[in-house]
Amino acid sequence: MNKKNILITGGAGFLGSYLCKRHLDAGHHVICLDNLQTGNINNIKPFMDNPEFEFVEQDVIDPFDAPVDQIFNFACPASPPLYQADPIHTFRTSVEGIMNMVKLAKKYNARLMQASTSEVYGDPAMSPQVESYWGNVNPIGIRSCYDEGKRSAETLMMDYHRTENLDIKIVRIFNTYGPSMNHDDGRVVSNFVVQALRGEDITIYGSGNQSRSFCFVEDLVDVIISMMNSEDFIGPVNIGNPGEFTMLELADKVIAKTGSKSKKVFMDLPQDDPTQRCPDISLASEKLGWEPKVKLDEGLDKTIAYFDSWLQAND
Repeated sequence: MNKKNILITGGAGFLGSYLCKRHLDAGHHVICLDNLQTGNINNIKPFMDNPEFEFVEQDVIDPFDAPVDQIFNFACPASPPLYQADPIHTFRTSVEGIMNMVKLAKKYNARLMQASTSEVYGDPAMSPQVESYWGNVNPIGIRSCYDEGKRSAETLMMDYHRTENLDIKIVRIFNTYGPSMNHDDGRVVSNFVVQALRGEDITIYGSGNQSRSFCFVEDLVDVIISMMNSEDFIGPVNIGNPGEFTMLELADKVIAKTGSKSKKVFMDLPQDDPTQRCPDISLASEKLGWEPKVKLDEGLDKTIAYFDSWLQAND
């Protein structure tokens, strides 16, 4: 193994902290850059005594300089309540953040991965979504700070690749869940599990017939690392689990698994909330030999156990 200097922006976040651990376990030097706006210092506390780990509390929109071999740009709030809380900063995080990372990658001839999102497809008019689909995005809606920010970051990455031969990777991440999610981040899995464990009503927006696909975090981290270390394939590539479930089906599973007496309550569907989200992962399978292994039932069991332990310690 060639030891690498690896920068992970958003490294104290849900996915970022998993990437920190994987690379430390593999013997690399990891720089974790996070402003802790939505990242959690507890996610990286286990690494603080590791001499190969550096934590830099800084916003990705501010210039950063350190010799690096690989950059994982994962800095950005990813759940609607969090990225809508400060939409201007969310957009700046995507656009100014990727500009700073492009400059850093150019300076040190580093490989740069952009954590893009299924949200680039908006409320899709086709399902499952394939990488060649340009999407159906509202550019002036309440979600556009995130959707268009991520689309703009992809644009910049591709232009630098074409004009200056920047070494890039683009992954489009679909719904991901697992231990270490924030209990109040507003994502559907954490919402349902925490509400069920507390015996609260489970909040379903709209009819509950809108669908999502859920990928367990360990599966997703596997393919992220595989993509970063692949050759002759830059993406964009969809990564996620193509198993599709309605919100009603997810709620029923969570209620059954927790033994909760929670009732389902219905509220209005938020503006521009997608009615369908399901990845076509044939490209990831072809180019990276990857398919997710963890089924929703198994992943939910692990996630419920994590939140049950967290709630007992914190409620």
